[in-house]
Amino acid sequence: MKIKICGIKTLDEALAAVEAGADLLGFNFYPPSPRYIAPVECSRLVGVLGGRGMAFVGVGIFVNASPPAIAAILDDCGLDLAQLSGDESLADMATLGDRAFKAIRPASLADAQSQARLYGRWSAPPALLLDAAVGPGQFGGAGRIGDWDVARRLATRYPLLLAGGLRPENVAAAVACVHPWGVDVASGVEASPGCKDPAKVAAFVRAARGDFADGT
Repeated sequence: MKIKICGIKTLDEALAAVEAGADLLGFNFYPPSPRYIAPVECSRLVGVLGGRGMAFVGVGIFVNASPPAIAAILDDCGLDLAQLSGDESLADMATLGDRAFKAIRPASLADAQSQARLYGRWSAPPALLLDAAVGPGQFGGAGRIGDWDVARRLATRYPLLLAGGLRPENVAAAVACVHPWGVDVASGVEASPGCKDPAKVAAFVRAARGDFADGT
């Protein structure tokens, strides 16, 4: 069970997440988001964590940025993967190759299956991030719980990163229902929008792993 803490903005938040046992840290490069971090600050944080020997997978979150801009930020910040959370095309993904995976917000099982066939990657997990459905022009679930039945059916075929309204109080049930490759949380571990609560982060990691840890 992999755990991604998304929307990291400060060194204290990054340290708390890694020390709690998070496997992936998400850094949001979409300026309208309350979780936005400037690339230069992200580069500094990643450098400090690396200097302290802390191991994690760094993920940049992008919304409709150009592939060259995404690749440059990944390189400059020392990040491993790009999460494409906007209306990016298959061509955009192809340009980035193994460095990118798509976030989808399907309205139905048929929609989920269609998007998974189009965007799902097989080179390495995660194949996809599945978030809650939202309206046009929105690029995140905003704490809304996704459809776990749709997620469960998709997770039987794809190594899925499950997002959408997860919190310390419900993540164990989500894991038991969906059996995803990993879980992703942002607002569910915050004291206020964009500000992580270390106690909630630690509680989320404990609840997500629970009795379902498989060592992968």
